[in-house]
Amino acid sequence: MDLISKEKTYEIIEICLLAGKIMLKNGAETYRVEDTMTRIATAYGAEYSDSFVTPTGIIFSVEGIEPTKTKLIRIIERTTNLEKVVKVNDISRKISAGELTIAQAYYLLNKIENEQKTYSDVMQVMAAAIASGCFLIMFQGIWGDFLPALAAGGIGFLCSVYFHRLVPIKFFAEFLAAFVVGLMAFAAVRLGIGTEVDKIIIGSVMPLVPGLLITNAVRDLMAGHLVSGISKGAEAFLTAFAIGSGIAVLFVLL
Repeated sequence: MDLISKEKTYEIIEICLLAGKIMLKNGAETYRVEDTMTRIATAYGAEYSDSFVTPTGIIFSVEGIEPTKTKLIRIIERTTNLEKVVKVNDISRKISAGELTIAQAYYLLNKIENEQKTYSDVMQVMAAAIASGCFLIMFQGIWGDFLPALAAGGIGFLCSVYFHRLVPIKFFAEFLAAFVVGLMAFAAVRLGIGTEVDKIIIGSVMPLVPGLLITNAVRDLMAGHLVSGISKGAEAFLTAFAIGSGIAVLFVLL
């Protein structure tokens, strides 16, 4: 193997970590992140590279002329934006096809990382509201409860976003959001606007349920990434527990 220079080693590490960081922050599976980083490194001449990815950090190393170089980055915040994941995958394919230089790829990845939200908070709340009403019907609720579920789901999701910005503790925000959803459902039934409080609550909390997180946990476990799979599963369990606790507290109080 022709060992790569010291400068190029650092460049490869930086671009691989940037690609992995974007993917991991925006909802990609652990095995997909590792595979993408390895493919990028190989395309740029680093045949021997190793990565270790967890939901909160990435360790990546490349063997070059100098002793093996290793770098660690922490992932503090995670969200769901699969559009960014798709864009990084597209750049990775172009790199593997030899269509992008390191400088070009780094520029494109930086551009993706600095992009603002694809959808505004208003659009996300509207989508959550519509989804809540549709989930109500899917769970065999009546059409008369569609509007109460729509309102409760939208306001609950809005509260989740607001509380998370106010106190950046994810489970606390989800607990309060679920409490608000339950409160609105009970209020709708007491006022005669709604009929089945259980169906309204079930439909309205669905936008808060960590479906993608559960899916990624299972896929990581199936791919042999036990640390990431178990940790994501635990996070999903705590999220579900927070949602359930918010509703349970409301039932106790009322």
